[in-house]
Amino acid sequence: MTDPLASKPKTVAMTPESAAREVTAAYKKIKAEVQKVIVGQDQVLDELLMAILCGGHALVVGVPGLAKTLLISTIARTLSLGFSRIQFTPDLMPSDMTGTEVIEEDKSTGSRELRFVKGPIFSNVILADEINRTPPKTQAALLEAMQERQVTAGGIRHHLPAPFFVLATQNPIEQEGTYPLPEAQLDRFMFNIKIDYPTEEQELLIVQRTTAVHDAQVETVLSGEEVLRMQSLVRQVPVADHVVRYALRITRATRVRDEIKKPEVVENYVAWGAGPRASQYLILAAKAKAILSGASHVMPEHIQAIALPVMRHRIITNFNAEADGVTTDDIVNTLLKDTRVDTSDAATLKRMDAVMR
Repeated sequence: MTDPLASKPKTVAMTPESAAREVTAAYKKIKAEVQKVIVGQDQVLDELLMAILCGGHALVVGVPGLAKTLLISTIARTLSLGFSRIQFTPDLMPSDMTGTEVIEEDKSTGSRELRFVKGPIFSNVILADEINRTPPKTQAALLEAMQERQVTAGGIRHHLPAPFFVLATQNPIEQEGTYPLPEAQLDRFMFNIKIDYPTEEQELLIVQRTTAVHDAQVETVLSGEEVLRMQSLVRQVPVADHVVRYALRITRATRVRDEIKKPEVVENYVAWGAGPRASQYLILAAKAKAILSGASHVMPEHIQAIALPVMRHRIITNFNAEADGVTTDDIVNTLLKDTRVDTSDAATLKRMDAVMR
């Protein structure tokens, strides 16, 4: 009899240094392939790849023409994974995305039965284009897929393939006839990534490439099994308790209803603060940042580097912030500047081996 575990990849014990080398090498290969097509946008690319390495979803916000869709589809081409693009429109129904049940007749017997036909959501990398243009009913169906990694149809649960990422795009300047994502759904996105205009030199190269004969061939870098392995290695990066508490202080400082002394910027401009998922993603994203930086453990500067994309969509500002032109990015930057790392517990600093997360 065949051993059912024989075909499964065996977990190999790795030191933090060897894990960092393996993940960094894969990251550099993906980035090199993507840059054959995409000019600039290094930070956006880094944040998208970190979301994938963490197994999280990402929302990319930017005006039209900044290659949001092209960037995500190019990343998908570097991975040996299933890819689906779903163009969200006001008439898109949940079944158009998740799939539907159809009646199938057996011509030999004449019997009929219901068969579930899978929709485009049954893939590994989902490009949800202009996600705020579809009604709440369809957004809610996507929410279940993002959070539960499954689709329910006819009372039956259908599990989605692993790995599974939703990389969504949104246009921030045209809001007429759109359906803003509710806070519960925004919170499911690990990153809210802002994409900006290219520099003059980058735009020059873009124009030269796109107006000439340029057909870049993007090669596949990682398989689905290798992506899952990278995600496991990221989660093995150690983080000390005082660094976790530093992340918690940043998150908890945004909660206006907590009975703690809050920074002045929060008192004046925040209506609702970030929840526990922000703390979770701060640590997980910092682990990805640390391993890509070649570090053997998470340091406070890694949390500072990823705080904006993790926090900016989890803070709700009030009328005073709108009147004074204060954004969530301004609030997060102020908190990062004012929040100090507590290193008073010297014993904690010496117990790095015992603080694996």
